[in-house]
Amino acid sequence: MFDSKRKITTMTAPINLTTIVDPTSVITEQIKTIRTNINFAATDQSLRTLMITSSTIGEGKSTVAANLAVEYAKEGKNVLLVDADLRRPTVHKTFGLSNDCGLSSWLGHQITDINKAIHSTIDNLFVMTSGPKPPNPAELLGSKMMSDFLATTTSTLDLVIVDAPPILPVTDSQLLANKVDGTVLVVRQNVAQKAAVRDAVVDLKRSHAIILGTVLNDVSDGQRNGYYGYNNGYYSDEEK
Repeated sequence: MFDSKRKITTMTAPINLTTIVDPTSVITEQIKTIRTNINFAATDQSLRTLMITSSTIGEGKSTVAANLAVEYAKEGKNVLLVDADLRRPTVHKTFGLSNDCGLSSWLGHQITDINKAIHSTIDNLFVMTSGPKPPNPAELLGSKMMSDFLATTTSTLDLVIVDAPPILPVTDSQLLANKVDGTVLVVRQNVAQKAAVRDAVVDLKRSHAIILGTVLNDVSDGQRNGYYGYNNGYYSDEEK
């Protein structure tokens, strides 16, 4: 059973977490706006599990997922950020955490106590790193064990945010899509091709995903440079 009353883990300085290092910045305000828009988009269903993905690598989905998790935690929700990108994990680097044990350890039955794979960070925010790279990422993420994991954690926490792999290179996110309540697609200007984004949306719909919207990333528009945006906003950051 997951223990949500654990002591905070000591972290090194967070990477690309503007919502922590600069909470009054315009970028942080844009993250808050995205959070609000996601909440509005999900009014017709209970949003307990949220997947953040992209069509290809290098679009900023991990940075979006981590900053959204921080803002939901600041809102007072008990949040778990899960690094489900078992092939190219980054969340442990973002929060300065060990990755010796994580999601792959739990799904692969290498540990029996889930608390060993989950870190308590800032108030209300828990982080589950990816764990060691497994030989069968898609099989693990598509397994009943993953479905049971999401059901167990949402019975204790308010929201689970899943940082998922890109859609097109691998099948992992397609297998996750129908296990979560909603999906947000991160699209980075000058990185994502229109055809790739269309293909990603088709694949998500084929997997019965509920697409709540898109985050347009790294857009320059006159005086507004470097902002996150939900459908029509902006942000610039390094993809991890």
